Amino acid sequence: MGHLHILKLCVGIDSVDHLRQSRAAQSPSGGHTPTRHVTRMWPKREAEILSGGSLYWVIKGVVQARQTILRFDEIIGADGIRRCAIIMDPEIIETAPTPRRAFQGWRYLKGEDAPVDLPKSRASDDDLPADLATALADIGLR
Repeated sequence: MGHLHILKLCVGIDSVDHLRQSRAAQSPSGGHTPTRHVTRMWPKREAEILSGGSLYWVIKGVVQARQTILRFDEIIGADGIRRCAIIMDPEIIETAPTPRRAFQGWRYLKGEDAPVDLPKSRASDDDLPADLATALADIGLR
């Protein structure tokens, strides 16, 4: 049985390159320190995720990348509400494009349902337009 992962929409991001640029801009070391994403809900299955799980990013309706989850930190906002900061390895690993419908918040993703990583040699490939990547993934060609 594979690891348990988190699936999350990557709002406001157009491509994996855009995600990399955004993450590097948020990092004090230009993308070499762990990154974080703050969410309202704390995962009840935390231990299963921390045993090797990743956050899989849905970009423009297609799972396209993942980041290994390192830990969860508690954040108390100015409003006094407890939130969960998902702390991730800064490396963004591209995955086989897999279409995914929109949803609110995040979802658990079983290891056996997670898209496979693309070989590092494919990292320099040009990004396909999201609609074309989705169409190819739908018919199993990408």
